[in-house]
Amino acid sequence: MSTSQQADPLIGRLVDGRYRVRARIARGGMATVYVATDLRLERRIALKVMHGHLSDDTVFQSRFIQEARAAARLADPHVVNVFDQGQDGDMAYLVMEYLPGITLRELMREQKRLTVAQTITIMDAILSGLAAAHRAGIVHRDVKPENVLLAEDGRIKIGDFGLARATTANTATGAQLLGTIAYLAPELVTRGTADARSDIYSLGIMLYEMLAGEQPYQGEQPMQIAFQHATDSVPRPSVKNPGVPEQLDELVLWATEKSPDERPVDAREMLDRLREIERELGIQPQVARTAPTSVIRDEDGAQAELTKVLPAAITGPMAAIDDADNAARLRAATKKRTRRGAWLFALVIVLAALAAGIGWWFGSGPGSQVAIPDVSNRTFAEAQAQLAEEGLVAVQEDVFDFDIAAGTTVGSDPGAGSRVDKESTVTVFVSKGPQDHAVAALAGLPADQARGALEGVRVTVGDDELYFTDAAENTVIAAWITPRAGGDPIECTNGCTIHEGDSGVLSVSVGPVPDVAGQSVGDATAALNAKNLQIAGTTEETSESVEKGLVIRIADREGGGSWRPGEAVTLVVSSGPPLFPVPNVVDKTLAEAKKILSDAGFRATYNPLWEPFALIATVVAQDPEDGAQRVKGTSVSLDLSATD
Repeated sequence: MSTSQQADPLIGRLVDGRYRVRARIARGGMATVYVATDLRLERRIALKVMHGHLSDDTVFQSRFIQEARAAARLADPHVVNVFDQGQDGDMAYLVMEYLPGITLRELMREQKRLTVAQTITIMDAILSGLAAAHRAGIVHRDVKPENVLLAEDGRIKIGDFGLARATTANTATGAQLLGTIAYLAPELVTRGTADARSDIYSLGIMLYEMLAGEQPYQGEQPMQIAFQHATDSVPRPSVKNPGVPEQLDELVLWATEKSPDERPVDAREMLDRLREIERELGIQPQVARTAPTSVIRDEDGAQAELTKVLPAAITGPMAAIDDADNAARLRAATKKRTRRGAWLFALVIVLAALAAGIGWWFGSGPGSQVAIPDVSNRTFAEAQAQLAEEGLVAVQEDVFDFDIAAGTTVGSDPGAGSRVDKESTVTVFVSKGPQDHAVAALAGLPADQARGALEGVRVTVGDDELYFTDAAENTVIAAWITPRAGGDPIECTNGCTIHEGDSGVLSVSVGPVPDVAGQSVGDATAALNAKNLQIAGTTEETSESVEKGLVIRIADREGGGSWRPGEAVTLVVSSGPPLFPVPNVVDKTLAEAKKILSDAGFRATYNPLWEPFALIATVVAQDPEDGAQRVKGTSVSLDLSATD
């Protein structure tokens, strides 16, 4: 053990009461990987421990947990199995399948350029693993030779689905950034967005490198390489290696198109084309066997001794027997019989050893173990029965899952494909459906804050419904949530319980309707139009307080409720004070006439000399005449005469 390994405080530590750390096997900018022993299942595992500055990042922690769960659901022989994820104090860790061997990067460093058969074998396996990920909606985002593992037993697997990447770019060293940018899709350089087609581009670059022996773009600075990804086209690998078939040339060009829409839609489509090429070239993918060897890594994770992959067959010349004469033939026959006897004896020894080995393998060795089947997307009863057929005991554990319906199995621990002893216990994860969350009162909050609170618990919020109210502009006045499973919306104005995946709508105030009373029709129209209210027309109404031609008010909204931007309102305009009929006072005494007119709201005017004779003076004429419409307070002139 090196001094650096001895100085690592994690060596020998028991993590989470279960994983005994044995040795460090790799160290990167985001995490350190150790080989450890799972004391519960008594098996060797790879333990990836996040660096401390990332473990303190709550955003990274959340993403780390979500992606660990997603990767654990992938059941494919070409994907590194994820067994467990947890937190021990301030240390976040991930438990993965342990695969002694080398990476594709180490193979290419040793061999530089791979053969067509080797390339097809490795690409077939990588595409198979990525196809399973893309089918599950998972984008790798970091496809490169360092993440392709070539195990000593011949298995080829892709791992590290972005689980140990930091949330900010400044957590990577320059060398790591350069290594990643070499396989970066143009849309990640220009827009920062990634989907399955971005993984396809990275695969195309990697395919080019395996065939040509070098990367298509070179540069001393990451930005130089990134610029080439965004502007240049990848050349045919046959330019560097004339032995590359045209079909593989075309596959590289298809996978590295600048526009994502022109590439294979996902790894499944690219794998289907690769399989066609295999049939056209008559090449079948071969399991890449590696000679067992002790792999020792230094501080940077580099191997001290690289494993040899796919050694060429060694052939030699056959020895000819000279039959110059009969004596020579007899001697040759005797030697032949002697050799045959030795071969038969050796064969018996080999068969005996083979029988003993088979007995050990199936009796107490790895052959006595069973592979855990894929039990996802079933009921627990179905998963339990499937595991029982393999002699395994199922234990149910309920978990929240955004994508899998409640009551449906999500996966298992250990994962599908893992080999365990018969009668072992397998934890089957059963979905409880989306997680529920309590949402506090939303009324009175700024619209953006309320929207953020809902989207933070994975509620899809539609366009705001806007209303004119007395509440302050841009504040929430009501909120409604429609359950993901269907049904009537529920009010969440004053708080409620929601489930991830529900949808919501916010009712938001745009402030009060402008007060246009006392304004001209033109000024009122301009003020309302500025608030996105249209004018449907005007109607007149008498008013003793508002001058004729000015706006009295806005007519009530048909059906009641609050006005909304874009609606049309009707203006009520003053036609002036109301008119009343002048009463008839002809033939009435002056006293009677004065009272009748006063009660009707009019004033009597007459020659004041008649005042002493009010009880006997008679009205013989009036102006205005009776029935004329006049404003209250109008003077009515009376002509009087003495009573006969």
